[in-house]
Amino acid sequence: MNWITQLRRRNDLCDDLSAEIRGHLEERTQELIEAGMSPAEAAASAQREFGNATLIEERGRETWHWMWIEDFLADVRYGFRALRKNPGFTIVAVLTLALGIGANSAIFSLVNAVLLRSLPFPEPERLVSFSAHNWYPQGGFVAMRSSLRTVDVAAYLEGEGLNLTGQGDPQRLYGTEVSAEFFSLLGVHPKLGRVFQSGEDHPGRDSKVILSSALWQEKFRGDPGIIGRQITLAGVSREVVGVMPAEFQFGSPKTQLWIPFAFDPRSDTYWQRDWVPIIGRLRDGATPAGAQAELQVFQSRLFALFPGKLPSSTWQPARVISLQQQIVGDVQPKLLILLGAITLVLLIACANVANLLLARAASRKREIAVRATLGAGRWRICRQLLAESVLLGIAGAAIGLALAWVGVAWLKSELPAESIPRLPTISIDPLVLLFTTAVGICTGFIFGLAPALQLSKVDLTESLKTGSKNTVGGSQRLRSGLVVSEIALAVVLVTAAGLLVKSLWQLVHVDPGFRSESILSARLTPNQAFCADFSRCQSFYSALLDRVRALPGVHGAALVNALPLNGRVAFIAARFEGYPQDTGNQPEPLIFDSVITPEYLSVMQIPLLEGRGFTPSDSAPKAEPVALITASTARKYWPGEDPVGKHVRAAWEPQDPRDNHWRRIVGVVPDVREDSMAQTLPDWIAGAIYEPYSAHAVLIDRRPATEMTVVMRSSNDAASISGALREAVRELNPEVPVTEVQTLRAVVDKSVSAPRSIMLLFAIFAGLAIVLGAVGVYGVISYSVAQRTSEIGVRMALGASRGKIQSLILGHGARIALMGVGLGLMGAFLATRLMASLLYGVTATDGMTFIAVAVLLSLVALAAAYFPARRAMRLDPLVALRYE
Repeated sequence: MNWITQLRRRNDLCDDLSAEIRGHLEERTQELIEAGMSPAEAAASAQREFGNATLIEERGRETWHWMWIEDFLADVRYGFRALRKNPGFTIVAVLTLALGIGANSAIFSLVNAVLLRSLPFPEPERLVSFSAHNWYPQGGFVAMRSSLRTVDVAAYLEGEGLNLTGQGDPQRLYGTEVSAEFFSLLGVHPKLGRVFQSGEDHPGRDSKVILSSALWQEKFRGDPGIIGRQITLAGVSREVVGVMPAEFQFGSPKTQLWIPFAFDPRSDTYWQRDWVPIIGRLRDGATPAGAQAELQVFQSRLFALFPGKLPSSTWQPARVISLQQQIVGDVQPKLLILLGAITLVLLIACANVANLLLARAASRKREIAVRATLGAGRWRICRQLLAESVLLGIAGAAIGLALAWVGVAWLKSELPAESIPRLPTISIDPLVLLFTTAVGICTGFIFGLAPALQLSKVDLTESLKTGSKNTVGGSQRLRSGLVVSEIALAVVLVTAAGLLVKSLWQLVHVDPGFRSESILSARLTPNQAFCADFSRCQSFYSALLDRVRALPGVHGAALVNALPLNGRVAFIAARFEGYPQDTGNQPEPLIFDSVITPEYLSVMQIPLLEGRGFTPSDSAPKAEPVALITASTARKYWPGEDPVGKHVRAAWEPQDPRDNHWRRIVGVVPDVREDSMAQTLPDWIAGAIYEPYSAHAVLIDRRPATEMTVVMRSSNDAASISGALREAVRELNPEVPVTEVQTLRAVVDKSVSAPRSIMLLFAIFAGLAIVLGAVGVYGVISYSVAQRTSEIGVRMALGASRGKIQSLILGHGARIALMGVGLGLMGAFLATRLMASLLYGVTATDGMTFIAVAVLLSLVALAAAYFPARRAMRLDPLVALRYE
């Protein structure tokens, strides 16, 4: 019979054993009676011969292997009863733990979804990417696809804007270009139709499209006959060949459709622009090491294939990494920092509950002493107390799970989806449930161990004799030590939060170089076919601006191709007159190229530092090409010289100034935060210029800018202006969608949403830490006052003033606070260095922040100690002397 069966039939086995023993005794007794003994003598003799029946029965039970389970269940039942008898203590302890565990579970659900959960594709461990230099020219990808033998590769490029027309109002869609094998490499299957087939990424065969499930439902009402239907995207008719399932997501959650690349060696895009990221799937038997070795050999050949100059660093050997690592690489440190921070909150909660247990232990001394006197060993008592602690932890985990559910919903709504991959997939899944349960059990052991050990070594004689409420030896020191650690941990968290608050303060008060108040912006995206004749496109925009300026309440309107802080980077490769040209492999610098209409500077209130601004005549077809330059760009390329009158041109244009391709610098403007509030330009951009909206202003694709953003300064509400704008656009060209209608203030706010979210999370953690720390100080000082009541009565009887008593108690609180703050500052000095990458305009060891946090936590601790001190001051000496 196995032990499970024994456990299940426990009562039957015990009854059988007892019955067998009784039967044996009765049989022997009967034999002795028949031999001439009296029944009483026979029974006693049989008992003596058999031995201690109870002991034999107990040993028999022990051989059935489930005594420890019986003891465990008994401990659990006893723990339930003990906690139920103290509902106040139980509620406070469980809620304290629930806060810490719930916050940990919510953050862990984020870590789980982003870092731990495998990619939702077959055999995700075989999906790889190439670190650092995972961008290759399209020609490079085509060469790689036919050369590599260890890994199949696919390319994709997000952010392809396409106008959907012929389906009611024109709509701007967010698309991703992919190579033909993209879906098959990932191993995903469409909900309807098929994926792209080999060869459909070649010119002439690329007029296919695959829709997302959301777009299919929203725009085509889930029409099952959508497969094979022709839809017009960017003026081009494309056949719908598939619809992806709703759960499919790769890259940006904004993607609404996928179209195939048209790898055309005759196109400028093939080698010069539109570099693409590449993913791969290891072939059977291949290893990442083998793929990396093959890739390095290939890159050495690719350098020779490239028809131009590139920095030598471009072809540095790439490292083959897992695709999941490539997706989460940037966000991983932030999530680990968040998880570490919330762990500190949980430790503070554990210290608080441990303090509560120590305080409760004093009232249980007699109970523990009685149990020890009856034979319970120290381990047995520890086990019983730990069972109670674990029950508290499990109860805290159960309530914490409900809090985590709310926290997950809050995280999904507050965190910017663009900065955290796979954010929509966060959920409370089985792994989070397991984590929460494990944390509940572990915290039960963590906060319960020290009180259990402390209480299990109680002095039996003293406890049974006096039943004193005096604390067990060393308990007060242990409690004070726990509070010191709470304050120290709180200092670390509050310091981190303080640095982030100061960093965000610095960030939002950065001068972006323009005024965002009362400005509404909207993106206009005519089809390339419409703008193939640039004069037609220019006339459309000119007529639109005239209409917008005539709207009531509009005080100015202008166009720009790349609105600051909106994530778009328009650039050209440039050469500066008189600036030495690198004769090596270093290519020409890439500079930010803002194409604007003349009113742009006044609408955005960007001042002119030198020279003149643009005039309408600068946009005329035969006008001299001119440009404005930013101050830092002028200092970089013409240091100590007057930039006005100098020239700049696109790198691909002829070098002779007489050929009219040079842009003459006519003015200088301040630097504008084009990329983010933290930096003016992306790291790979070397400067910035402005060009008037004209046929001369071509970008890296050597075509004039066609997609523009209209900015309007208005005193009217945004809704009325946007409605009038849409109407004006519809009248001029009904196929031009109006998208991204938003105030410039919203654009600026969105640019700092990611650091604001991180700061908000740390502020919440710090708030929890302060509250828990204050509760801990209050508890320790209150308990100390209770323990020293008799001493306080004696002091008052001997003449101590009430102020002296208050100072005595406050001094105790001050010592605890100072020790905690001191240790915390040392910890913060080390810990905050890990978050240096999250800071802007403030160092990780900012002195003012450290001082402010030290003062704040000290004041909080003293405030928490003030109320017990005030209560001690008001004690009646006679009552205090009779205490206990």
